[in-house]
Amino acid sequence: MTGRSRVGVVIATRDRRERLAVTLRRLTDLPERPEILVADNASADGTRAMVARDFPHVRVLALPVNHGALARNHGARALDTPYVAFSDDDSWWAPGALARAADLFDAHPRLGLIAARALVGPENAPDPLNDLLATSPLGPATDLPGVQVLGFLACASVVRRTAYLDAGGFHRVLFFGGEETCLAYDLAARGWGVTHCPDVVAHHHPATSGRPGRPAQQRRNEVLTAWLRRPVRHALARTGALAAEARADTTARRALRETLTRLPAALRARRPLPPHVERAARLLELEGATA
Repeated sequence: MTGRSRVGVVIATRDRRERLAVTLRRLTDLPERPEILVADNASADGTRAMVARDFPHVRVLALPVNHGALARNHGARALDTPYVAFSDDDSWWAPGALARAADLFDAHPRLGLIAARALVGPENAPDPLNDLLATSPLGPATDLPGVQVLGFLACASVVRRTAYLDAGGFHRVLFFGGEETCLAYDLAARGWGVTHCPDVVAHHHPATSGRPGRPAQQRRNEVLTAWLRRPVRHALARTGALAAEARADTTARRALRETLTRLPAALRARRPLPPHVERAARLLELEGATA
């Protein structure tokens, strides 16, 4: 890969032109000079025209409809770099982070995904997920860097492209919101390592207003991920707990409605985890960890 970066960056976006422009400026200034691809989820705010005008070196994959997190799958397929870093339109990578990630992948052939350390906002506050990842009870592996995990933040992750595509990328049933866990399961089920490497650093500047509907999407996808990959008794328990909450909580009611709508597709795509990955998932739950 002489003369070019080993890591490409895929950004999934929809109707957030101004925030995307900030991210593109940050990524363009990186010393690694990564190839950057914007997977645009049918934006109607002039996103594509802005990128063409202000960032002519950035490729745009113009998706005809909103594919949610699956836009990252389309972007990864369109790149030919061996490693792919994901950014959202409100996140970017620290200088040197992508080179460090590439070195780790080069040195560890089984490594499939790096969960980076995420710093939030202009204060660079550590994301609370960092500590959960760093203290994962799954511990280290002799042939992997960092500590093994089964969770990550999508906008602070780097993947080996072949491993990501081998695992199928982000799952279409989940669409968006809490989609990471299923991918971590699928990578581990195929023998790929998923680890937290705190010396790979991402910056995340989320909007203070949040995104409407996100809590319901995350709750929905927790339950759908259980139906996709976990034992039936576990999935039933998760569904029952959500149904109980829905009696008094509007967010839980919305999550339950959306879960039931998508449940037939989840059952058709159901593929229980191999025993060793299921044991790891259960250990994380027993230790009260989500990563």
